Amino acid sequence: MSKKFLALLISTFLLFNTAYADVMNLKAKSAILMEAETGEILYEKDIHKPLPPASVTKVMTLLLAIEAIDSGKIKVTDKVVTSKHAFDMGGTQIYLEVGEEMTVDDLMKAIAMNSANDASVALAEYIAGTEENFVELMNKRAKELGAKNTTFKNATGLPEEGHLTTVYDIAMISRELVKHPSIFKYLTNKIDSLRNGKFSLINTNKLLWRYKGVDGIKTGSTSEALYCMAATAKRGDTRLIAVVFGAPDSETRFNETAKLLDYGFANFETVKVASRGEVLGKIKVLKGNKEMVEGISLKDEYVVVKKGEGKNIKKEVELKNFLTAPVSKNNPLGVLKILQEGKLIKTVDIYPATDVKKANFFENFNKVINYWIKKGS
Repeated sequence: MSKKFLALLISTFLLFNTAYADVMNLKAKSAILMEAETGEILYEKDIHKPLPPASVTKVMTLLLAIEAIDSGKIKVTDKVVTSKHAFDMGGTQIYLEVGEEMTVDDLMKAIAMNSANDASVALAEYIAGTEENFVELMNKRAKELGAKNTTFKNATGLPEEGHLTTVYDIAMISRELVKHPSIFKYLTNKIDSLRNGKFSLINTNKLLWRYKGVDGIKTGSTSEALYCMAATAKRGDTRLIAVVFGAPDSETRFNETAKLLDYGFANFETVKVASRGEVLGKIKVLKGNKEMVEGISLKDEYVVVKKGEGKNIKKEVELKNFLTAPVSKNNPLGVLKILQEGKLIKTVDIYPATDVKKANFFENFNKVINYWIKKGS
């Protein structure tokens, strides 16, 4: 590809995106569209500006809860006793009484569907002992996920000085949340009830009814934060995450989130370039108890390309000529190069499928015997 053609291609791509960004003309204070598998940003507006997130905070509350469930730390059948502190929560509630017992499963419904503050605090206390301890876990997990401009002060999103995050950080937290298949039981639940049908729950995420492929995540609003939302949708192999903060009203919040998703699905596609455990090549091992070792991808790998350009992707495997034992499966032995029209767009490390130990005396002796037997035949 000539430099002039490449420059023209890049200019056209940038012009297209800039033009579309102008057409978007979002009223939200900040917004982001992210592809979930790769974390690639497809649209951005003030994505690192710290703002109050309102109940979108509960994306992190739900993440810590589902991690505790999936790890076995807590069970969905566990019964949680409501504290006075949880009872005292204002804002949206399911009106828990002091001493009332509710299962983790029902509390998860109340948080994901109804955005219940009392349920959020009750579950936070059950997981970490106190809401304060839980908030420490929230901030620690945020930093681990690369959410560097986030400071949580509570588990609910109720207004509190210094309780701030960004649309980018919430997208990163949401990206981690959707890696847990069990969370979608709660995120996609449109209508349910608690207390044997006495208390109705209707999911605040209206896009569940309106937008094809939407299966989460969370809405939020306060007088300070205005109207906020984190949403995710999947079509085919492409999962997108859209986050908007500071929309002027509820309908604008939903419409602009849908507009972001429309843009993503219309213009981009996710292509799987390697599967977890996929054998990408074999390498000879010298002085080992095995003569060959397979090179594999440690996880599923994806790239995001313009719509319709997935067929232009090429893959090249580059491996070392040989390895000398001992070989650790933690040390890469080559790379998988992903190219589009000759341009490198991604590299994937290739690792040994197994450790290879150094051959002992008897193993080396057997190799010599086998060599001479084969040579003699």
